[in-house]
Amino acid sequence: MKNIVWKSVLMVIPLLGLAVNGRAQASYALRSPDKRIEVRIRTAQGVRYDVVLKGVALLQDSSLSMDVDHKVLGHEVKVTGSKERHSDQMLEPVVRQKFAKIRDNFNELRLDMEGGYAVVFRAYNEGVAYRFETSLPAEQVKIYGEEANFRFTSNFVVFYPQEDSFFSHNERKYLPQLLSNINPAFLATLPAVVDAEGGAKVAIAESDVEEYPGLWLHGTGGNGLSGTFPPYPLKEQLTGDRDFRVVESADYIAVTTGKRTFPWRVLGITDRDADLLTNPLVWLLEKPSQLQDTSWIKPGKVAWDWWNDNNVYGVDFKAGVNTQTYKYYIDFAAKYGLPYIILDEGWYKLGNVLEVVPEINMEELMAYAKQKNVGVILWVIWKTLDDQLIPALDQYQKWGIKGIKVDFMQRSDQLLINYYHKVSRETAKRHMLVDFHGDQKPATMTRTWPNLISTEGVRGMEWSKWSAETDPDHTVTLPFTRMFLGPMDFTPGAMLNAQKASFRPVFSRPMSEGTRCHQLAMYVVFESPLQMLSDSPSNYLREPEAMEFLAAVPTEWDESKALDGRIGQYVAIARRNGADWYVGAMTNWTGRELEIDFSFLPEGNFQMDAYQDGVNADRMGSDYKLVKTQVTRATKLKIKLAPGGGWAARIHR
Repeated sequence: MKNIVWKSVLMVIPLLGLAVNGRAQASYALRSPDKRIEVRIRTAQGVRYDVVLKGVALLQDSSLSMDVDHKVLGHEVKVTGSKERHSDQMLEPVVRQKFAKIRDNFNELRLDMEGGYAVVFRAYNEGVAYRFETSLPAEQVKIYGEEANFRFTSNFVVFYPQEDSFFSHNERKYLPQLLSNINPAFLATLPAVVDAEGGAKVAIAESDVEEYPGLWLHGTGGNGLSGTFPPYPLKEQLTGDRDFRVVESADYIAVTTGKRTFPWRVLGITDRDADLLTNPLVWLLEKPSQLQDTSWIKPGKVAWDWWNDNNVYGVDFKAGVNTQTYKYYIDFAAKYGLPYIILDEGWYKLGNVLEVVPEINMEELMAYAKQKNVGVILWVIWKTLDDQLIPALDQYQKWGIKGIKVDFMQRSDQLLINYYHKVSRETAKRHMLVDFHGDQKPATMTRTWPNLISTEGVRGMEWSKWSAETDPDHTVTLPFTRMFLGPMDFTPGAMLNAQKASFRPVFSRPMSEGTRCHQLAMYVVFESPLQMLSDSPSNYLREPEAMEFLAAVPTEWDESKALDGRIGQYVAIARRNGADWYVGAMTNWTGRELEIDFSFLPEGNFQMDAYQDGVNADRMGSDYKLVKTQVTRATKLKIKLAPGGGWAARIHR
């Protein structure tokens, strides 16, 4: 059987040399199951590799190593053995972010090295990855550094989320620039998406991060990017109630055990931009679910208070952070079948997540929510929660809270990575969801902790309250970049929509840039199993036609079909939940026509309820038209998108 697998998949091919002193060959080639992608690995002078797509090299002479207790693994390599493995199985995610079933199909090469470690490479049809594994006798080791050099074959353009420091919410724009123009001092979060030969895209990411800091990138001054890591914190200092900064760091990046697997370094590879939308590589490489019982995990939409500043109207009470206002949110959620509301900042006295402000009667509110079959999620600052974690979660469980939204971490050093796992574990014990804001790294942990229902670490719509930083150029870049990592809590749903000339940031009565249909399409394009309705319930109640779509659109998907797209220009995707299909299309500030091919549909006739930009949407962003028509899998439809426009459709029997 082993020989058959070898012959049929061409898994690992020795390229150079014979066995020397009992050791395996110095060079290997590992191919993806469909043979499109090849990784060529050399061990003669350290561990170096090339990545080739359909015969064209994308990366060349990339290198890797790890400094463990001042011994560099990956230099002066002596291979003691190699082992090949092929896997092809169907996985069923607990939370269906993209698909109800995902094929886990890869070829793997494990190179065991003298010195108690191995380097494992995998080739998928969706990309490649590698990781270190150690079997060192020491119970505790220090990692002084890790080399992860990604050297490309040419001076490609990269969409680079440049950062100022390791202390960050990871809410950056993914701006295109040449690799050589990135100064080595310029940090970036993930993913950096490289526009390579022939339109191929390479997304640099990571997966399965535990007891280790998150991967960041910096420029090299040439045709590459290199990994870097936040150092291990020795001393921290709290400013106010939320900014817990590292003020003294060690000269190492991690303290861990001598026997373990390390995070995957991931290269998602696609032939066209649109395939980034459905690439599941990061999820596939995450550690499998650590939860036995997941029946209680319920994705869904949530009415959110903070973005609209509790600006409700047409009521007989004073709106604000109080019991009456949140009952109003509960009534709205119940009317439209939304499973959750959030109580964001203001419900507790800052500094104590157990002290509810006097304007809120939590017992009364929770009883009302239970009566209306609406769950409540509480926002908390991470450090205050950490100081009171177990008593706070126990109290929330007694109240009947369904989840927490944890904010302001702004760090991905090892201590914070440990925190993300700890909170996910403790909330799961109490059957509570968790939504991490304030860092992007938890996006790569959602398979491991299915109750980790969504994550931020994205320049989301909150920025429209104080800036013009979430314009359509940005929102049609995110699906190809930040969303590659995992769920993205962008918080869409604005009902006041403005074109570029008429947009103004107004904190207490915010608007979005682009059209109403641009916002509606986000519910199909943007993946977030806990998807916000960010505007005021009062505004939604004045928009019953739009609410027909927003009430119906799911937050989980059984199937996703990337129809078309170009990073930073436009996107179109179809997704299925049960028997219903949804299509979302968005464009940047350039108006355009797209053709939607409905061949993804099964046989038969369907009704399509399509929300399209109105004839005056180029002036009045809220202008749209609902068109109901019949479609079949033979239908091809040209749609017209206004500048900053969109198109959203529900297709059902």
